[in-house]
Amino acid sequence: MEQTISALIASAEGGDPSAVDALFGALYKELHRLARRQLARNAPDVSLGTTTLLHEAYLDMAGREGTVFPDRARFMGYAARVMRTLIIDYVRNRKARKRGGQFEITSLELAAVDPAADERELLRIGEAVDELARIDPLLAQIVDLKFFCGLSFTEIAALRGLSERTVQRHWEKARLYLHDVLQDAGPA
Repeated sequence: MEQTISALIASAEGGDPSAVDALFGALYKELHRLARRQLARNAPDVSLGTTTLLHEAYLDMAGREGTVFPDRARFMGYAARVMRTLIIDYVRNRKARKRGGQFEITSLELAAVDPAADERELLRIGEAVDELARIDPLLAQIVDLKFFCGLSFTEIAALRGLSERTVQRHWEKARLYLHDVLQDAGPA
């Protein structure tokens, strides 16, 4: 299976549009699981469906020119990043001004829960991970795979070709960085 995926990646890089479709089909189950995890972990109250997120990610990925996926790990990392971005964009659009996003009619009981705080926190985390990606792309990929996709250290190590302990060290480094950035940014 891995050789087939590698061949499809190579063909897709060569500009074969049917290879992109075949690659997506070969990884569909894994990508569907990734989309489900993304939504469950990051946007449980969002009405965006798993299949919709997956297909939107596919359209986004297939429409980009010059995107290179030298291996499965980079493909999955890129897919995770695209899904995270789509979820954040969905949350932002839901709060858009044209829909009266800055104003919400709430009862006294709902005001105590404040689900908008979770959405603001998700946006802050997404921005912090984007900033981390500019500084250290590998750390940002590990955050995408661990936090946003819910993959285990073992799964990430296998995807990235690293030892599990190295992935854990990178995760801790990324967590410390994100903690500092989010603390400096103050409350949402």
